[in-house]
Amino acid sequence: MPKRILQGVVVSDANDKTVVVRIERRFTHPLVKKVVRRSKKYHAHDEQNLCKSGDVVRIEECRPMSKLKTWRVLENVTKGAGA
Repeated sequence: MPKRILQGVVVSDANDKTVVVRIERRFTHPLVKKVVRRSKKYHAHDEQNLCKSGDVVRIEECRPMSKLKTWRVLENVTKGAGA
């Protein structure tokens, strides 16, 4: 089974080797027919602590590394405003 790859914004880099990434998805509501935005946060493994808050990153599904961490940072797409 292929590994899922998602792109989102880093919202927290306070933990060691871990970042929290917010993934936003947009879809049309089936009844109201308006575009709805939903977001979810994922904990991802960042081995070198390179990602900072505000960065846009690409994450990949991997084996469970802890209770919450089942994603790994693939690459840093763009730097945030604070960098």
